[in-house]
Amino acid sequence: MTPYQTLVAATAHERESLTRIPLVIDALEGRMDRERYLRFLAQAYHHVRQTVPLLTACRDHLPAHLAWMRPAFEEYIEEEQGHEEWILNDIRAAGGDADAVRDGVPDHAAEVMVAYAWNQIQRGNPVGFLGMVYVLEGTSVALALRAADQIQRATGLPNSAFSYLCSHGTLDLEHTDHFATLVDGLDREEDVRALVHAARRFFRLYGDVFRDIRSEPAAAA
Repeated sequence: MTPYQTLVAATAHERESLTRIPLVIDALEGRMDRERYLRFLAQAYHHVRQTVPLLTACRDHLPAHLAWMRPAFEEYIEEEQGHEEWILNDIRAAGGDADAVRDGVPDHAAEVMVAYAWNQIQRGNPVGFLGMVYVLEGTSVALALRAADQIQRATGLPNSAFSYLCSHGTLDLEHTDHFATLVDGLDREEDVRALVHAARRFFRLYGDVFRDIRSEPAAAA
């Protein structure tokens, strides 16, 4: 198998587990309420705002044998600029307090996921950070567009409250082939192992972000 095929096969259980989280099921089956949607957006803001700093740090920490990856990271950095502002705009359109979210702190799960990403880059194998990219982009492709449609049906919120889910679902679909090509360039077993290990952890950590979201009033409301 290619490195990308290895990654997909090795994370099948974790990927399936993510789709069985009650909040995800509710979103896909039209049972999401506005409060939980706002809470999701708040947590998305807190990890998405870290995307460009994380990508930049990962690019700068790549070892010499992975220097060929740096142009791809430059493209990612350019494409991810300002996406956290989409989320703040969605929060406003959904009637939430975007300023409170921007000035607030993430829930435990989102904070730990971001901390693990920084740890991978600064203390582990930087290529492990691609595990977070794989989890977030793969989830967007598989779930975001479907979820946006069902959440809108359930909440009656306007189109302007779904720019993050809709735009990311489309963009990440375009990224999938590019990501696979990037991963297939890995020619050292230790890098593939580090990527698979981190991706498994990120599936669990990202799942915890959804598990943390309950039915109480959202921080953004």
